[in-house]
Amino acid sequence: MNLPVNYAPVAGGSRCCIRLGDLNFIEDVIQRFPFSREAVIAIDREGHREIHCFSHLFARSMGLSGAMLERGVRRGDVVLIMFGSRIEWVVAMLACFRMGAVALPVSPQLTRADLAWRIADSGAVLAIGEDDCMAELPEGIPYIDLGDIKWIFDEDRDQPTPARSADLGPDDPSVIVFTSGSTARPKGVVHSQRYLFGQSLQAEHWLGAKPGDLVWCTATPGWSKSSRNAFIAPWLRGAKALLVDQRFDPESRLETAREQGVNVLCQAPSEYRMLARRTDLAPTPSIHRMVSAGEALNTEVIDAFRSATGLSIADGYGQTETGSVTGMRPDDEPSERAGSMGRPLPGIETRIVEHELQIKVTTSPTFFSRYLDGSRFDGEWWPTGDLVEEDADGFLYHQGRNDDMITSSGYRIGPAEVESALLGHPDVAEAAAIAAPDPERGSVVKAVVVLRSGTPGPELVRELQQHCRDVTAPYKYPRIVEFAYELPKTSSGKIKRSELRSRQD
Repeated sequence: MNLPVNYAPVAGGSRCCIRLGDLNFIEDVIQRFPFSREAVIAIDREGHREIHCFSHLFARSMGLSGAMLERGVRRGDVVLIMFGSRIEWVVAMLACFRMGAVALPVSPQLTRADLAWRIADSGAVLAIGEDDCMAELPEGIPYIDLGDIKWIFDEDRDQPTPARSADLGPDDPSVIVFTSGSTARPKGVVHSQRYLFGQSLQAEHWLGAKPGDLVWCTATPGWSKSSRNAFIAPWLRGAKALLVDQRFDPESRLETAREQGVNVLCQAPSEYRMLARRTDLAPTPSIHRMVSAGEALNTEVIDAFRSATGLSIADGYGQTETGSVTGMRPDDEPSERAGSMGRPLPGIETRIVEHELQIKVTTSPTFFSRYLDGSRFDGEWWPTGDLVEEDADGFLYHQGRNDDMITSSGYRIGPAEVESALLGHPDVAEAAAIAAPDPERGSVVKAVVVLRSGTPGPELVRELQQHCRDVTAPYKYPRIVEFAYELPKTSSGKIKRSELRSRQD
């Protein structure tokens, strides 16, 4: 795969050339910053705030690499990392990058069964994580918990000799991320070293961080967006990262952003929706950029944020296998392209075949190497399985997954269209549209709705159906409406429409 030269920032936001020959994230990124430069601001579950400079991260990742080496970890070995959004997660990732081990970050919410087959699939030789997470490990796998890490970070104790900084090639493995499993069992996706440095493309042209900015990507570890945007992409732009190890609270989310002086806010669509519907939005003067990715963000939420804060939310698109592919760029105006997931990022080639978005593999700097089972994609165009429409100016609009499309009386209906219409009703907090079998039409649209107000019943069903007829094509309205307390979702916040479909089988 022929890729262009990549760039990373150095002191003062200037840029230096990093060619994809021998490389190491520690040497090529971390050591290019002044060691006194702030890298991460971390807020723990009790609200304590701590600033970590690059010198802290460098020293601690060296120390942890020595402990990993002492426990038998070698270059190419897989290390499972299981933390919330805390500094130890960053240090563990950096220790892997230093010695050429392969980082496998996973959600701390995984069950014992989830962990067992991830470890079996990946061949992980060591786990590093919080104490209660380590208690869920299957027998036989060694681990380093927080007590061990505290000892490792104690400079007054004798420490193991750190692992040497490995000279790595662009095709050497760096990170394993499991897919969200929205339609099937999650698959382990192996990304190479080029994936780390290739994040500079989306960091500049979608995330939009500037040198000196504070970036808050709220995605928890284990999700592909956190692996690239929690700290890697900010650093590649000369920015610093905010980590907050606390559960999502709509009432405090934007207040935290104001208190910390966040400049770039990267959230899941569901978080933006809940903020728009459960809080009184107000300007956050420090924020100059808000971005979202994971699934289509409805225009009503974008309009609500623009009206209340003066900023639009820049939507983007990517997959675990591909990394970021499209996005509303910093010089685009999202309000003029309501509902768009933007254009392909510079240099990335896409095409639409029978409504499906496809990506030219050789143009993506973050395309995956292989799956854990050894299978690879050897074709020229990657079929995303996502259906899109393109306007005259090249902006793309997500219509749903291939397997999520609803065909009713010959009409093809994207669930996102129906869901967006429903979310425009003041009583609706969340909605999912799926196909329901029908003897005459083949299928009809069925909506599963979570209410924020109102009383479930026939009267509200009729009101929601009429609302959909008023705001979208009449044939798209849901002929069946059910109410639920919550919608099934993946760990990354995507609605599991396949699970909703299976419940009616």
